Amino acid sequence: MDSKLKIADREFNSRLIIGTGKYRSFPEMARCLEASGADMVTVAVRRVNLTDRSKESLLDYIDTKKFFILPNTAGCYNADDAVRTAMLGREVGLSNWIKLEVIGDEQTLFPDNFQLVEATKALVKEGFVVLPYTNDDLISCLRLIDAGAAAVMPLGAPIGSGMGIQNVANIRILRERITAVPLIVDAGVGTASDAAIAMELGADGVLMNTAIAAAQEPEAMAQAMRYAVEAGRMAYLSGRMPKKLYATASSPLEGVLR
Repeated sequence: MDSKLKIADREFNSRLIIGTGKYRSFPEMARCLEASGADMVTVAVRRVNLTDRSKESLLDYIDTKKFFILPNTAGCYNADDAVRTAMLGREVGLSNWIKLEVIGDEQTLFPDNFQLVEATKALVKEGFVVLPYTNDDLISCLRLIDAGAAAVMPLGAPIGSGMGIQNVANIRILRERITAVPLIVDAGVGTASDAAIAMELGADGVLMNTAIAAAQEPEAMAQAMRYAVEAGRMAYLSGRMPKKLYATASSPLEGVLR
């Protein structure tokens, strides 16, 4: 009934992508990765110990035979900084894939879409597979695709807010208009129903971190997110019934002898 999630030249079994920050410990993070069923995890280049490999690193707790590492440029506020961070990650062997973040505002952590497009162009030219985190804005997403992005990753709500999808109409528009690359909802998911809604709206995948790491029982929440993404995807492919203003009997009387 469904195909695998394909981004650039790679296929992924899971449509759930999870982050590696904010966990109480590295072992807890490792357990959550396993429970999530994800096969792609994102890692902030600036959080990885790139100089002294003798010291403990979160990479020590990620089985790279099982999980594909997606480095990200978290903490970058301009295109030049993001490009340098991505290239540093590649030089130390992380990946030529990059989740591109260029933040424009410290309080909301909203992306700077102008800088984002410039950074995407520069990184694509350097041979990167670029997955930009952006606003839920059609024009911005189209500009990023024109710049060579391998996927677009619009926010559902501000990073770490847990508010869920705030603009359903925008996600529906993006789903209708974006067909050339995958559409992955990134940021704002708080619980399993938020992930299911994103998938029911037609997202090709969901990326999350805080919703799992900040849960009272992170491992259980990781498993819940796994099921939610799977259920939401299946519901989207199944095609929901139309909404109606009035009731329709579950056991209609048409054709019943009286």
